[in-house]
Amino acid sequence: MRDFGHVEDGQVGSVSDLHLWKRIFKMTTSSSHWLLLAVVLSFAVTFSTLALPYLMQQGIDRWILAAHLENSVRFAGLADVSLKYGLLVAVTFFTSFFQVVTLEWLGQSVMHEIRQKLFYHVTSLDLGFLQSQPVGRLVTRLTNDIQNMHEMFTSVMVTLFNDSLRIFGILILLFWMNVKLAAVMALFVPISALITYLFSKYARDKFAAIRRQLATMNAFLGEALSGMSVIQLFGQQLRSKKEFWILSEEYLQRCLRQIRLFGTFMPITEFLGTLAMAIILLVGGHQVLEKELTIGELVAFLAYMRLFFQPLRELSQKYSIVQSALASAERIFALLERKNKIVEPLQPAAIKDVRGDVEFRHIHFSYKKDEEALSDVSLVIPAGSTVALVGTTGSGKSTLINLLVRFYEPQQGEILLGGVKIQQFSTEDLRRYIGVVLQEVYILQDTLLANIIMDTNVTRQEVEQILDQTAMHRFVNRLPDGLDTVIGEGGHELSTGEKQLLSFARILCRNPQVLILDEATASIDTESEDILEQTIEKAFENRTSIIIAHRLSTIRRANYIAVMQHGKVVEFGSHQELLERDGEYTRLVTMDQVAVS
Repeated sequence: MRDFGHVEDGQVGSVSDLHLWKRIFKMTTSSSHWLLLAVVLSFAVTFSTLALPYLMQQGIDRWILAAHLENSVRFAGLADVSLKYGLLVAVTFFTSFFQVVTLEWLGQSVMHEIRQKLFYHVTSLDLGFLQSQPVGRLVTRLTNDIQNMHEMFTSVMVTLFNDSLRIFGILILLFWMNVKLAAVMALFVPISALITYLFSKYARDKFAAIRRQLATMNAFLGEALSGMSVIQLFGQQLRSKKEFWILSEEYLQRCLRQIRLFGTFMPITEFLGTLAMAIILLVGGHQVLEKELTIGELVAFLAYMRLFFQPLRELSQKYSIVQSALASAERIFALLERKNKIVEPLQPAAIKDVRGDVEFRHIHFSYKKDEEALSDVSLVIPAGSTVALVGTTGSGKSTLINLLVRFYEPQQGEILLGGVKIQQFSTEDLRRYIGVVLQEVYILQDTLLANIIMDTNVTRQEVEQILDQTAMHRFVNRLPDGLDTVIGEGGHELSTGEKQLLSFARILCRNPQVLILDEATASIDTESEDILEQTIEKAFENRTSIIIAHRLSTIRRANYIAVMQHGKVVEFGSHQELLERDGEYTRLVTMDQVAVS
Protein backbone atom coordinates (compact mmCIF):
# COMPACT_ATOMS: atom_id res chain seq x y z
CA MET A 1 0.00 0.00 0.00
CA ARG A 2 1.26 3.45 -0.85
CA ASP A 3 2.11 5.82 2.00
CA PHE A 4 1.63 8.88 -0.23
CA GLY A 5 4.87 10.38 1.02
CA HIS A 6 3.64 11.04 4.50
CA VAL A 7 4.31 8.93 7.58
CA GLU A 8 4.36 10.42 11.07
CA ASP A 9 7.89 10.38 12.40
CA GLY A 10 8.74 9.55 15.99
CA GLN A 11 7.49 6.74 18.21
CA VAL A 12 4.54 6.96 20.52
CA GLY A 13 5.73 8.73 23.65
CA SER A 14 6.74 6.75 26.67
CA VAL A 15 5.11 7.71 29.98
CA SER A 16 8.37 6.84 31.75
CA ASP A 17 10.40 9.34 29.73
CA LEU A 18 11.47 11.65 32.55
CA HIS A 19 13.51 13.90 30.25
CA LEU A 20 10.39 14.62 28.20
CA TRP A 21 8.31 15.29 31.29
CA LYS A 22 10.93 17.74 32.57
CA ARG A 23 10.83 19.67 29.31
CA ILE A 24 7.03 19.76 29.35
CA PHE A 25 6.89 21.09 32.91
CA LYS A 26 9.66 23.56 32.11
CA MET A 27 7.26 25.18 29.65
CA THR A 28 4.97 26.07 32.57
CA THR A 29 7.62 28.03 34.50
CA SER A 30 6.16 31.38 33.42
CA SER A 31 2.78 30.26 34.82
CA SER A 32 4.04 28.15 37.72
CA HIS A 33 1.84 30.00 40.23
CA TRP A 34 -1.25 28.82 38.36
CA LEU A 35 0.07 25.26 38.33
CA LEU A 36 0.67 25.51 42.08
CA LEU A 37 -2.90 26.74 42.54
CA ALA A 38 -4.20 23.74 40.57
CA VAL A 39 -2.19 21.39 42.85
CA VAL A 40 -3.62 23.04 45.98
CA LEU A 41 -7.11 22.70 44.54
CA SER A 42 -6.38 19.00 43.88
CA PHE A 43 -5.80 18.47 47.59
CA ALA A 44 -9.05 20.27 48.36
CA VAL A 45 -10.97 18.16 45.81
CA THR A 46 -9.47 14.92 47.15
CA PHE A 47 -10.08 15.81 50.80
CA SER A 48 -13.74 16.75 50.22
CA THR A 49 -14.34 13.63 48.08
CA LEU A 50 -12.81 11.25 50.62
CA ALA A 51 -14.70 12.86 53.50
CA LEU A 52 -18.08 11.95 52.00
CA PRO A 53 -18.04 8.18 52.84
CA TYR A 54 -16.92 9.05 56.37
CA LEU A 55 -19.98 11.28 56.80
CA MET A 56 -22.14 8.42 55.52
CA GLN A 57 -20.64 6.21 58.22
CA GLN A 58 -21.36 8.86 60.88
CA GLY A 59 -24.92 9.27 59.72
CA ILE A 60 -25.61 5.52 59.78
CA ASP A 61 -23.81 4.55 63.00
CA ARG A 62 -24.40 7.64 65.16
CA TRP A 63 -27.91 8.54 64.17
CA ILE A 64 -29.80 6.10 61.93
CA LEU A 65 -28.93 3.01 64.02
CA ALA A 66 -28.93 4.84 67.37
CA ALA A 67 -32.19 3.29 68.62
CA HIS A 68 -31.51 4.43 72.19
CA LEU A 69 -31.90 8.11 71.19
CA GLU A 70 -35.10 10.06 70.69
CA ASN A 71 -36.21 10.34 67.07
CA SER A 72 -36.01 14.13 67.21
CA VAL A 73 -32.39 13.96 68.37
CA ARG A 74 -31.57 11.38 65.71
CA PHE A 75 -33.25 13.49 63.04
CA ALA A 76 -31.39 16.62 64.18
CA GLY A 77 -28.08 14.76 64.10
CA LEU A 78 -28.90 13.31 60.69
CA ALA A 79 -29.80 16.77 59.41
CA ASP A 80 -26.46 18.08 60.67
CA VAL A 81 -24.59 15.28 58.84
CA SER A 82 -26.66 15.92 55.70
CA LEU A 83 -25.81 19.64 55.84
CA LYS A 84 -22.10 18.86 56.15
CA TYR A 85 -22.46 16.35 53.30
CA GLY A 86 -24.11 18.99 51.11
CA LEU A 87 -21.44 21.55 51.99
CA LEU A 88 -18.69 19.09 51.06
CA VAL A 89 -20.44 18.34 47.76
CA ALA A 90 -20.55 22.10 47.11
CA VAL A 91 -16.85 22.41 48.03
CA THR A 92 -16.04 19.54 45.67
CA PHE A 93 -18.02 21.20 42.87
CA PHE A 94 -16.50 24.66 43.23
CA THR A 95 -12.91 23.49 43.79
CA SER A 96 -13.22 21.18 40.77
CA PHE A 97 -14.66 24.05 38.74
CA PHE A 98 -11.86 26.44 39.64
CA GLN A 99 -9.27 23.73 39.09
CA VAL A 100 -10.58 23.03 35.58
CA VAL A 101 -10.70 26.77 34.77
CA THR A 102 -7.17 27.25 36.14
CA LEU A 103 -5.74 24.35 34.14
CA GLU A 104 -7.64 25.40 31.03
CA TRP A 105 -6.21 28.91 31.31
CA LEU A 106 -2.76 27.47 32.00
CA GLY A 107 -3.01 25.08 29.05
CA GLN A 108 -4.23 27.75 26.64
CA SER A 109 -1.52 30.19 27.74
CA VAL A 110 1.29 27.65 27.46
CA MET A 111 0.05 26.36 24.10
CA HIS A 112 -0.30 29.93 22.80
CA GLU A 113 3.29 30.62 23.79
CA ILE A 114 4.53 27.37 22.19
CA ARG A 115 2.50 28.01 19.03
CA GLN A 116 4.00 31.48 18.60
CA LYS A 117 7.51 30.25 19.37
CA LEU A 118 7.18 27.31 16.99
CA PHE A 119 5.77 29.40 14.14
CA TYR A 120 8.51 32.02 14.50
CA HIS A 121 11.13 29.25 14.59
CA VAL A 122 9.73 27.58 11.47
CA THR A 123 9.70 30.88 9.54
CA SER A 124 13.36 31.43 10.44
CA LEU A 125 14.58 28.01 9.24
CA ASP A 126 16.54 27.62 6.03
CA LEU A 127 14.66 27.03 2.80
CA GLY A 128 16.40 23.71 2.22
CA PHE A 129 14.79 22.21 5.31
CA LEU A 130 11.36 23.73 4.65
CA GLN A 131 11.27 22.45 1.08
CA SER A 132 12.23 18.96 2.24
CA GLN A 133 9.24 18.80 4.61
CA PRO A 134 5.65 18.06 3.52
CA VAL A 135 3.54 21.14 4.25
CA GLY A 136 0.97 18.96 6.02
CA ARG A 137 3.61 17.78 8.49
CA LEU A 138 4.56 21.32 9.52
CA VAL A 139 0.90 22.33 9.77
CA THR A 140 0.28 19.28 11.97
CA ARG A 141 3.05 20.42 14.33
CA LEU A 142 1.38 23.84 14.72
CA THR A 143 -2.16 22.52 15.09
CA ASN A 144 -2.81 18.87 15.99
CA ASP A 145 0.36 18.29 17.99
CA ILE A 146 -0.11 21.43 20.05
CA GLN A 147 -3.79 20.55 20.59
CA ASN A 148 -2.74 17.10 21.83
CA MET A 149 -0.49 18.71 24.41
CA HIS A 150 -3.29 21.09 25.39
CA GLU A 151 -5.59 18.13 26.12
CA MET A 152 -2.94 16.65 28.38
CA PHE A 153 -2.52 19.91 30.30
CA THR A 154 -6.25 20.38 30.83
CA SER A 155 -7.97 17.00 31.04
CA VAL A 156 -5.20 14.53 31.79
CA MET A 157 -2.75 16.18 34.17
CA VAL A 158 -5.49 17.04 36.65
CA THR A 159 -6.98 13.54 36.35
CA LEU A 160 -3.62 11.83 36.84
CA PHE A 161 -2.75 13.93 39.87
CA ASN A 162 -6.24 13.82 41.42
CA ASP A 163 -6.66 10.08 40.86
CA SER A 164 -3.17 9.23 42.11
CA LEU A 165 -3.77 11.34 45.20
CA ARG A 166 -7.19 9.72 45.69
CA ILE A 167 -5.83 6.16 45.40
CA PHE A 168 -3.05 6.91 47.88
CA GLY A 169 -5.50 8.54 50.29
CA ILE A 170 -8.02 5.69 50.02
CA LEU A 171 -5.37 3.05 50.77
CA ILE A 172 -4.35 4.93 53.94
CA LEU A 173 -7.98 5.31 55.04
CA LEU A 174 -8.85 1.67 54.38
CA PHE A 175 -5.94 0.34 56.46
CA TRP A 176 -6.77 2.87 59.18
CA MET A 177 -10.41 1.74 59.23
CA ASN A 178 -9.92 -2.04 59.09
CA VAL A 179 -6.61 -3.78 58.46
CA LYS A 180 -8.19 -7.18 57.75
CA LEU A 181 -10.58 -5.88 55.11
CA ALA A 182 -7.89 -3.65 53.62
CA ALA A 183 -5.56 -6.66 53.34
CA VAL A 184 -8.27 -8.60 51.48
CA MET A 185 -8.78 -5.67 49.10
CA ALA A 186 -5.03 -5.27 48.67
CA LEU A 187 -4.94 -8.69 47.01
CA PHE A 188 -6.76 -7.15 44.04
CA VAL A 189 -4.33 -4.22 43.67
CA PRO A 190 -1.47 -6.10 41.91
CA ILE A 191 -4.01 -7.88 39.67
CA SER A 192 -5.59 -4.56 38.70
CA ALA A 193 -2.17 -3.00 38.20
CA LEU A 194 -1.09 -5.87 35.92
CA ILE A 195 -4.27 -5.66 33.84
CA THR A 196 -3.88 -1.87 33.56
CA TYR A 197 -0.26 -2.28 32.46
CA LEU A 198 -1.14 -4.88 29.82
CA PHE A 199 -4.00 -2.74 28.56
CA SER A 200 -1.74 0.32 28.36
CA LYS A 201 0.89 -1.63 26.43
CA TYR A 202 -1.54 -3.00 23.86
CA ALA A 203 -3.45 0.29 23.68
CA ARG A 204 -0.21 2.10 22.84
CA ASP A 205 0.41 -0.19 19.86
CA LYS A 206 -3.20 0.10 18.68
CA PHE A 207 -3.14 3.86 19.05
CA ALA A 208 0.13 4.16 17.12
CA ALA A 209 -1.32 2.08 14.28
CA ILE A 210 -4.42 4.29 14.12
CA ARG A 211 -2.30 7.45 14.08
CA ARG A 212 -0.09 6.16 11.25
CA GLN A 213 -3.09 5.15 9.16
CA LEU A 214 -4.81 8.49 9.77
CA ALA A 215 -1.67 10.33 8.62
CA THR A 216 -1.57 8.22 5.45
CA MET A 217 -5.27 8.81 4.78
CA ASN A 218 -4.94 12.58 5.31
CA ALA A 219 -1.95 12.69 2.97
CA PHE A 220 -3.95 10.88 0.29
CA LEU A 221 -6.83 13.33 0.71
CA GLY A 222 -4.47 16.29 0.36
CA GLU A 223 -2.92 14.78 -2.76
CA ALA A 224 -6.30 13.94 -4.32
CA LEU A 225 -7.97 17.28 -3.58
CA SER A 226 -5.02 19.34 -4.82
CA GLY A 227 -4.89 17.30 -8.04
CA MET A 228 -8.64 17.03 -8.61
CA SER A 229 -8.47 18.72 -12.01
CA VAL A 230 -6.03 16.07 -13.25
CA ILE A 231 -8.11 13.27 -11.70
CA GLN A 232 -11.22 14.49 -13.51
CA LEU A 233 -9.46 15.21 -16.80
CA PHE A 234 -8.03 11.69 -16.99
CA GLY A 235 -11.05 9.91 -15.53
CA GLN A 236 -9.32 8.67 -12.39
CA GLN A 237 -12.29 9.17 -10.03
CA LEU A 238 -13.02 5.44 -9.76
CA ARG A 239 -9.36 4.58 -9.09
CA SER A 240 -9.11 7.32 -6.44
CA LYS A 241 -12.36 6.13 -4.86
CA LYS A 242 -11.00 2.58 -4.66
CA GLU A 243 -7.70 3.70 -3.11
CA PHE A 244 -9.50 5.87 -0.55
CA TRP A 245 -11.87 2.99 0.28
CA ILE A 246 -8.87 0.74 0.99
CA LEU A 247 -7.27 3.36 3.23
CA SER A 248 -10.54 4.14 4.99
CA GLU A 249 -11.32 0.44 5.50
CA GLU A 250 -7.90 -0.14 7.07
CA TYR A 251 -8.45 2.86 9.35
CA LEU A 252 -11.85 1.44 10.35
CA GLN A 253 -10.34 -1.98 11.15
CA ARG A 254 -7.61 -0.42 13.29
CA CYS A 255 -10.20 1.62 15.19
CA LEU A 256 -12.32 -1.51 15.73
CA ARG A 257 -9.28 -3.35 17.12
CA GLN A 258 -8.83 -0.58 19.66
CA ILE A 259 -12.55 -0.66 20.49
CA ARG A 260 -12.37 -4.43 21.04
CA LEU A 261 -9.43 -3.88 23.36
CA PHE A 262 -11.39 -1.31 25.35
CA GLY A 263 -14.42 -3.60 25.26
CA THR A 264 -12.34 -6.36 26.84
CA PHE A 265 -10.58 -4.25 29.44
CA MET A 266 -13.57 -2.35 30.82
CA PRO A 267 -15.66 -5.45 31.72
CA ILE A 268 -12.60 -7.10 33.31
CA THR A 269 -11.99 -4.02 35.44
CA GLU A 270 -15.66 -3.85 36.37
CA PHE A 271 -15.65 -7.56 37.18
CA LEU A 272 -12.61 -7.23 39.46
CA GLY A 273 -14.17 -4.29 41.23
CA THR A 274 -17.48 -6.08 41.67
CA LEU A 275 -15.75 -9.29 42.81
CA ALA A 276 -13.70 -7.34 45.33
CA MET A 277 -16.81 -5.66 46.68
CA ALA A 278 -18.62 -9.02 46.91
CA ILE A 279 -15.77 -10.55 48.91
CA ILE A 280 -15.55 -7.48 51.13
CA LEU A 281 -19.31 -7.60 51.62
CA LEU A 282 -19.01 -11.25 52.68
CA VAL A 283 -16.04 -10.75 55.01
CA GLY A 284 -17.28 -7.40 56.26
CA GLY A 285 -20.80 -8.73 56.79
CA HIS A 286 -19.35 -11.52 58.92
CA GLN A 287 -17.46 -8.94 60.98
CA VAL A 288 -20.69 -6.95 61.41
CA LEU A 289 -22.45 -10.08 62.69
CA GLU A 290 -19.52 -10.72 65.02
CA LYS A 291 -19.74 -7.11 66.24
CA GLU A 292 -16.20 -6.46 64.97
CA LEU A 293 -17.43 -3.89 62.46
CA THR A 294 -20.36 -1.48 62.32
CA ILE A 295 -22.78 -1.28 59.40
CA GLY A 296 -21.72 2.33 58.79
CA GLU A 297 -18.08 1.34 58.60
CA LEU A 298 -18.93 -1.43 56.11
CA VAL A 299 -20.93 1.00 53.95
CA ALA A 300 -18.08 3.54 54.08
CA PHE A 301 -15.55 0.80 53.27
CA LEU A 302 -17.57 -0.26 50.21
CA ALA A 303 -17.90 3.38 49.11
CA TYR A 304 -14.14 3.85 49.39
CA MET A 305 -13.59 0.70 47.34
CA ARG A 306 -15.82 2.01 44.57
CA LEU A 307 -13.84 5.26 44.62
CA PHE A 308 -10.62 3.20 44.50
CA PHE A 309 -11.42 1.24 41.34
CA GLN A 310 -12.88 4.24 39.49
CA PRO A 311 -9.50 6.04 39.16
CA LEU A 312 -7.88 2.82 37.85
CA ARG A 313 -10.38 2.77 34.98
CA GLU A 314 -9.89 6.47 34.29
CA LEU A 315 -6.10 6.22 34.41
CA SER A 316 -6.09 3.51 31.76
CA GLN A 317 -8.51 5.48 29.57
CA LYS A 318 -6.34 8.60 29.78
CA TYR A 319 -3.17 6.63 29.04
CA SER A 320 -3.57 6.86 25.27
CA ILE A 321 -4.08 10.64 25.52
CA VAL A 322 -0.88 10.93 27.53
CA GLN A 323 1.02 8.87 24.97
CA SER A 324 -0.36 10.96 22.12
CA ALA A 325 0.61 14.16 23.91
CA LEU A 326 4.11 12.89 24.67
CA ALA A 327 4.59 11.85 21.04
CA SER A 328 3.43 15.31 19.95
CA ALA A 329 5.73 16.96 22.48
CA GLU A 330 8.66 14.92 21.19
CA ARG A 331 7.99 16.03 17.61
CA ILE A 332 7.54 19.68 18.66
CA PHE A 333 10.80 19.68 20.62
CA ALA A 334 12.59 18.02 17.70
CA LEU A 335 11.41 20.81 15.41
CA LEU A 336 12.37 23.50 17.92
CA GLU A 337 15.85 21.97 18.17
CA ARG A 338 16.29 22.09 14.40
CA LYS A 339 19.13 24.52 13.73
CA ASN A 340 19.07 27.01 10.90
CA LYS A 341 21.85 26.23 8.43
CA ILE A 342 21.96 29.91 7.49
CA VAL A 343 24.07 31.25 10.36
CA GLU A 344 23.73 34.93 11.21
CA PRO A 345 27.01 36.84 11.74
CA LEU A 346 27.88 37.78 15.32
CA GLN A 347 28.75 41.31 14.17
CA PRO A 348 26.89 42.10 10.92
CA ALA A 349 28.58 44.43 8.47
CA ALA A 350 27.19 47.95 8.94
CA ILE A 351 27.39 49.55 5.49
CA LYS A 352 24.97 52.32 4.56
CA ASP A 353 25.65 52.46 0.81
CA VAL A 354 26.47 48.99 -0.49
CA ARG A 355 27.88 48.88 -4.01
CA GLY A 356 25.87 46.81 -6.45
CA ASP A 357 28.67 44.70 -7.92
CA VAL A 358 28.21 40.95 -7.45
CA GLU A 359 30.90 38.28 -7.69
CA PHE A 360 30.64 34.50 -7.58
CA ARG A 361 33.97 32.77 -6.86
CA HIS A 362 34.35 29.06 -7.64
CA ILE A 363 30.88 28.11 -6.39
CA HIS A 364 30.05 24.44 -5.82
CA PHE A 365 26.59 23.46 -4.59
CA SER A 366 24.51 20.27 -4.33
CA TYR A 367 20.93 19.78 -3.24
CA LYS A 368 21.63 16.07 -2.92
CA LYS A 369 24.85 14.28 -2.19
CA ASP A 370 26.95 13.48 -5.27
CA GLU A 371 24.60 15.50 -7.53
CA GLU A 372 26.15 18.91 -8.16
CA ALA A 373 23.70 21.62 -9.18
CA LEU A 374 26.56 24.12 -9.59
CA SER A 375 30.12 23.18 -10.43
CA ASP A 376 32.97 25.71 -10.08
CA VAL A 377 30.88 28.71 -11.15
CA SER A 378 32.74 32.01 -11.29
CA LEU A 379 30.98 35.15 -12.48
CA VAL A 380 31.52 38.89 -12.04
CA ILE A 381 28.58 41.30 -12.44
CA PRO A 382 29.70 44.97 -12.45
CA ALA A 383 27.70 47.52 -10.47
CA GLY A 384 24.94 49.17 -12.54
CA SER A 385 25.06 46.53 -15.27
CA THR A 386 22.33 44.18 -16.40
CA VAL A 387 23.17 40.52 -16.77
CA ALA A 388 20.84 37.83 -18.11
CA LEU A 389 21.21 34.21 -17.02
CA VAL A 390 20.00 31.85 -19.73
CA GLY A 391 19.97 28.10 -20.11
CA THR A 392 17.70 25.11 -20.28
CA THR A 393 15.84 23.60 -17.35
CA GLY A 394 18.17 22.40 -14.61
CA SER A 395 21.17 24.40 -15.80
CA GLY A 396 21.50 26.12 -12.39
CA LYS A 397 20.13 29.63 -13.01
CA SER A 398 17.66 29.76 -10.12
CA THR A 399 20.10 27.93 -7.86
CA LEU A 400 22.64 30.71 -8.39
CA ILE A 401 20.04 33.29 -7.33
CA ASN A 402 19.00 31.23 -4.29
CA LEU A 403 22.61 31.23 -3.13
CA LEU A 404 22.92 35.00 -3.67
CA VAL A 405 19.98 35.75 -1.33
CA ARG A 406 21.18 33.04 1.11
CA PHE A 407 18.26 30.65 0.86
CA TYR A 408 21.04 28.06 0.72
CA GLU A 409 24.77 28.06 1.45
CA PRO A 410 27.34 26.86 -1.12
CA GLN A 411 29.44 23.86 -0.15
CA GLN A 412 32.48 25.61 -1.64
CA GLY A 413 33.26 29.08 -2.89
CA GLU A 414 32.38 32.65 -1.97
CA ILE A 415 29.77 35.20 -3.02
CA LEU A 416 30.50 38.91 -2.63
CA LEU A 417 28.19 41.93 -2.76
CA GLY A 418 29.97 45.25 -3.03
CA GLY A 419 33.24 43.48 -2.23
CA VAL A 420 31.85 42.08 1.04
CA LYS A 421 31.10 38.40 1.62
CA ILE A 422 27.35 37.99 1.88
CA GLN A 423 27.79 35.95 5.10
CA GLN A 424 28.98 39.17 6.76
CA PHE A 425 25.59 40.82 6.24
CA SER A 426 22.58 39.94 8.34
CA THR A 427 20.04 38.11 6.18
CA GLU A 428 17.58 40.94 6.80
CA ASP A 429 20.02 43.54 5.44
CA LEU A 430 21.13 41.32 2.56
CA ARG A 431 17.56 40.77 1.38
CA ARG A 432 16.93 44.48 1.66
CA TYR A 433 19.90 45.19 -0.61
CA ILE A 434 18.72 42.54 -3.11
CA GLY A 435 15.20 42.75 -4.52
CA VAL A 436 13.71 39.64 -6.14
CA VAL A 437 10.69 39.62 -8.45
CA LEU A 438 9.40 36.05 -8.63
CA GLN A 439 6.96 34.42 -10.99
CA GLU A 440 4.81 33.33 -8.06
CA VAL A 441 3.55 36.40 -6.17
CA TYR A 442 2.60 36.16 -2.50
CA ILE A 443 -0.58 38.13 -1.75
CA LEU A 444 -1.59 39.38 1.70
CA GLN A 445 -5.29 39.46 2.48
CA ASP A 446 -5.20 43.23 2.79
CA THR A 447 -5.39 46.39 0.70
CA LEU A 448 -3.30 46.83 -2.42
CA LEU A 449 -1.41 49.62 -0.66
CA ALA A 450 -0.48 47.34 2.25
CA ASN A 451 0.61 44.67 -0.22
CA ILE A 452 2.93 47.14 -1.93
CA ILE A 453 4.43 48.77 1.18
CA MET A 454 4.98 45.48 3.10
CA ASP A 455 7.80 46.06 5.65
CA THR A 456 9.03 49.39 4.28
CA ASN A 457 8.36 52.88 5.61
CA VAL A 458 7.22 54.23 2.25
CA THR A 459 4.32 56.69 2.42
CA ARG A 460 1.18 56.63 0.31
CA GLN A 461 2.39 59.67 -1.64
CA GLU A 462 5.68 57.94 -2.47
CA VAL A 463 3.79 54.86 -3.66
CA GLU A 464 1.59 57.01 -5.90
CA GLN A 465 4.68 58.71 -7.31
CA ILE A 466 6.27 55.35 -8.15
CA LEU A 467 3.05 54.22 -9.84
CA ASP A 468 2.95 57.40 -11.93
CA GLN A 469 6.58 57.01 -13.02
CA THR A 470 6.00 53.46 -14.20
CA ALA A 471 2.50 53.90 -15.67
CA MET A 472 1.23 51.32 -13.16
CA HIS A 473 -1.36 53.89 -12.06
CA ARG A 474 -3.37 52.74 -15.08
CA PHE A 475 -3.62 49.29 -13.54
CA VAL A 476 -4.50 50.73 -10.12
CA ASN A 477 -7.17 53.04 -11.51
CA ARG A 478 -9.04 50.03 -12.92
CA LEU A 479 -9.53 48.60 -9.42
CA PRO A 480 -12.79 49.35 -7.52
CA ASP A 481 -11.14 51.32 -4.68
CA GLY A 482 -7.72 52.03 -6.18
CA LEU A 483 -4.93 51.49 -3.66
CA ASP A 484 -7.52 50.80 -0.96
CA THR A 485 -8.94 47.79 -2.81
CA VAL A 486 -8.82 44.67 -0.63
CA ILE A 487 -7.13 41.88 -2.56
CA GLY A 488 -6.34 38.24 -1.86
CA GLU A 489 -8.68 35.58 -0.52
CA GLY A 490 -12.12 37.06 0.09
CA GLY A 491 -11.24 40.24 -1.80
CA HIS A 492 -10.62 41.37 -5.36
CA GLU A 493 -8.80 38.75 -7.42
CA LEU A 494 -5.87 40.04 -9.46
CA SER A 495 -4.95 38.64 -12.83
CA THR A 496 -1.52 37.08 -13.35
CA GLY A 497 -0.27 40.25 -15.05
CA GLU A 498 -1.60 42.47 -12.27
CA LYS A 499 0.14 40.30 -9.68
CA GLN A 500 3.42 40.73 -11.55
CA LEU A 501 2.96 44.51 -11.61
CA LEU A 502 2.28 44.42 -7.86
CA SER A 503 5.52 42.51 -7.38
CA PHE A 504 7.46 45.19 -9.32
CA ALA A 505 5.82 47.95 -7.25
CA ARG A 506 6.99 46.23 -4.05
CA ILE A 507 10.57 46.08 -5.27
CA LEU A 508 10.61 49.72 -6.38
CA CYS A 509 9.41 50.75 -2.91
CA ARG A 510 12.35 48.90 -1.36
CA ASN A 511 14.79 50.51 -3.83
CA PRO A 512 17.39 47.69 -3.69
CA GLN A 513 20.95 47.94 -5.00
CA VAL A 514 20.50 44.66 -6.92
CA LEU A 515 17.36 43.65 -8.79
CA ILE A 516 16.66 40.02 -9.70
CA LEU A 517 13.94 38.99 -12.15
CA ASP A 518 13.45 35.24 -11.75
CA GLU A 519 10.99 34.31 -14.53
CA ALA A 520 9.06 37.41 -13.44
CA THR A 521 7.66 38.15 -16.89
CA ALA A 522 6.95 34.58 -17.98
CA SER A 523 3.19 34.71 -17.45
CA ILE A 524 2.49 38.38 -18.11
CA ASP A 525 -0.72 38.97 -20.04
CA THR A 526 -0.93 41.02 -23.23
CA GLU A 527 -2.97 43.79 -21.60
CA SER A 528 -0.21 44.48 -19.08
CA GLU A 529 2.59 44.28 -21.67
CA ASP A 530 2.83 48.05 -22.26
CA ILE A 531 2.77 48.88 -18.55
CA LEU A 532 5.37 46.18 -17.93
CA GLU A 533 7.80 47.66 -20.46
CA GLN A 534 7.77 51.04 -18.71
CA THR A 535 8.01 49.38 -15.30
CA ILE A 536 11.06 47.31 -16.24
CA GLU A 537 12.75 50.36 -17.73
CA LYS A 538 12.23 52.23 -14.48
CA ALA A 539 13.30 49.23 -12.39
CA PHE A 540 16.63 48.89 -14.23
CA GLU A 541 17.68 52.52 -13.63
CA ASN A 542 20.81 53.01 -11.52
CA ARG A 543 21.02 49.49 -10.15
CA THR A 544 22.56 46.12 -10.91
CA SER A 545 20.04 43.80 -12.53
CA ILE A 546 20.08 40.03 -12.98
CA ILE A 547 17.47 38.53 -15.29
CA ILE A 548 16.23 34.98 -15.64
CA ALA A 549 13.65 35.21 -18.40
CA HIS A 550 12.54 33.68 -21.65
CA ARG A 551 11.46 36.96 -23.28
CA LEU A 552 14.10 37.81 -25.84
CA SER A 553 13.11 41.46 -25.75
CA THR A 554 13.95 41.60 -22.04
CA ILE A 555 17.24 39.74 -22.48
CA ARG A 556 18.37 42.13 -25.20
CA ARG A 557 18.33 44.90 -22.59
CA ALA A 558 21.17 43.11 -20.82
CA ASN A 559 24.73 44.36 -21.08
CA TYR A 560 25.95 40.82 -20.65
CA ILE A 561 24.49 37.35 -20.99
CA ALA A 562 25.74 34.35 -19.00
CA VAL A 563 24.85 31.03 -20.64
CA MET A 564 24.59 28.15 -18.16
CA GLN A 565 24.67 24.46 -18.93
CA HIS A 566 24.85 21.53 -16.46
CA GLY A 567 25.65 23.81 -13.54
CA LYS A 568 28.44 25.75 -15.28
CA VAL A 569 28.79 29.09 -17.06
CA VAL A 570 29.77 28.02 -20.57
CA GLU A 571 29.50 31.40 -22.36
CA PHE A 572 29.60 35.05 -21.33
CA GLY A 573 29.24 38.20 -23.41
CA SER A 574 26.76 40.56 -25.08
CA HIS A 575 23.83 39.35 -27.16
CA GLN A 576 25.56 40.16 -30.44
CA GLU A 577 28.90 38.70 -29.35
CA LEU A 578 27.30 35.41 -28.38
CA LEU A 579 25.35 35.18 -31.62
CA GLU A 580 28.57 35.69 -33.57
CA ARG A 581 30.22 32.82 -31.69
CA ASP A 582 27.48 30.50 -32.94
CA GLY A 583 27.60 28.43 -29.72
CA GLU A 584 25.13 27.34 -27.04
CA TYR A 585 23.40 30.74 -26.88
CA THR A 586 22.79 30.72 -30.62
CA ARG A 587 21.30 27.25 -30.31
CA LEU A 588 18.95 28.39 -27.54
CA VAL A 589 17.81 31.42 -29.52
CA THR A 590 17.26 29.32 -32.58
CA MET A 591 15.22 26.76 -30.67
CA ASP A 592 13.32 29.56 -28.84
CA GLN A 593 14.28 28.09 -25.46
CA VAL A 594 16.16 30.97 -23.94
CA ALA A 595 16.15 30.62 -20.17
CA VAL A 596 13.25 28.22 -19.98
CA SER A 597 12.86 26.95 -16.41
